Order: sequence, then structure tokens, then C-alpha cells
Amino acid sequence: MNKNKIISVTPENVDQQTLYCIKNTKSEGHKQKKEWFNEQYSRGLRLNILQDAEENMLGFIEYVPAENAWRPIVAPGFMFIHCIFVYPNKNKNAGNGSLLIHQAEREARALGMHGLCTMSSKGSWVASKKVFVKNGFRQVGKRDRFELLSKKWIISDADPLLADWTANQKNYQGWHLVYANQCPWHEKSAEAMLKVAREHGIDLKITLLKTPSDAQNAPSGFGVFSLLHDGKLLEDHYLSETRFRNILKKELQLG
Repeated sequence: MNKNKIISVTPENVDQQTLYCIKNTKSEGHKQKKEWFNEQYSRGLRLNILQDAEENMLGFIEYVPAENAWRPIVAPGFMFIHCIFVYPNKNKNAGNGSLLIHQAEREARALGMHGLCTMSSKGSWVASKKVFVKNGFRQVGKRDRFELLSKKWIISDADPLLADWTANQKNYQGWHLVYANQCPWHEKSAEAMLKVAREHGIDLKITLLKTPSDAQNAPSGFGVFSLLHDGKLLEDHYLSETRFRNILKKELQLG
């Protein structure tokens, strides 16, 4: 008998349950994500953690009504899945991802929504589409490395759309880091990148996204992390100090 259970994280139990991705409740990343989570909870954001009988964490899912999604999408009436992750590998291919998606679907149906949608990619920091296709999602859009997937209850309802995140990239002249605390690792990355930029005498302008609308109009598909130089998107997900040093080396040589 499967004794796995889904725990709903709330502002009241977040310190006890953690935020899955970052378990050290005293870290700056946890602090920033917690503040972000508490703010977005009132906008319908939900984070569920899957546990086994011994309360070991097997995976998590984060979702929100698409009007308040922190990705460049247009999907009124849909529930948008920001993130889904099952770890370690022994917990994969055991139906755990599907359990988490089913929970999000139940909530979306109970709220009278049109369906679910999400963005997938073969690249880093975004789930691949395999588990979603298995659960009835189909591709309804694609741009760069990202695919927009949707599962709707009524076939005649309009499909979600991807926004054009390339439209305003030209406005970011010089060096820019645009990020949000939707991911608890971004604060650490921003601090490391700022330190490296100063070492190289580079004026790295940092913009912290504060609202879903900010993220929906961000200059990358991931929405919540964008590194740009003179109007060109260089990276769209978390960067380590070493990776940023390598990017700088390449860009400065090209310049």
C-alpha cells in the first residue's frame, strides 16, 4: 500500500516544512523565498511537498493561477505549474511526479479553471515534458528552448500563449541581471555575480522583479532570471560564480 502523502506548505507551516529546494531555514535564500512565498500565497500560489511514510521528501510542485504566474505567458483561466521536481533519482519513474500533477489538477478543477499549463525544456532548471505528456498535456507553443504545454478540459477553450520575451531585450544596454526570488538560489547567484563584476570593473545593473507582471514581461523565457549584455540574452537560469567568470571572459574577448 502506497503511504506517500502530499503536504501543503502554507505561511503558517513554512518553517517546519521548508521550501523543499532550500532546507536551511536560516539561509538568506530561504529568507528571500519565504518572503516571496508569503506574498504570493494570497495570489493563489501553492507549494506541495510529497513525503513518504517516514516523512522523507520525495519531490515538490509549485503552481499558481496563470494570471499571477512568474513566467512570460498569457493563459487566463488556467493553473500554471512553475516547478516540479522529484529527487533523488531512485524516486523517479515511480509515479511521484504524476501524483503531484494530479493534486494541482484537482485544485484547478475545483476552482472551475479551464485547465493546466506549464513550460518545459531540455535545458537546465526547467522540467522536461515527459511527465506532462504522460499526464495528458500537449504542446501549444514553442520559442527558443522552451515549450508551452497545456491540458484543458474543454477542447474548444482557447490555448495558452507564450509572450514574446525577446521584444524588449534591446532595451538592456550594458550589463544587466534581472531576477526574482521565486527561486531561492537566485539571491546567492546575484551576490556572487555582483562580486565578480566589481572585480572586473563592470557596472552590473541589477533589477529585482517584484510582481507577476514584471516577470511576465521579463526578457527571457524563464522569466525570473536573465543575464543580458548590450541587448543580447546570455543566460536564462541560475549562474555559479565560475560560470559567470567564463561568460565574462568570452564576452570581453569578443568585445
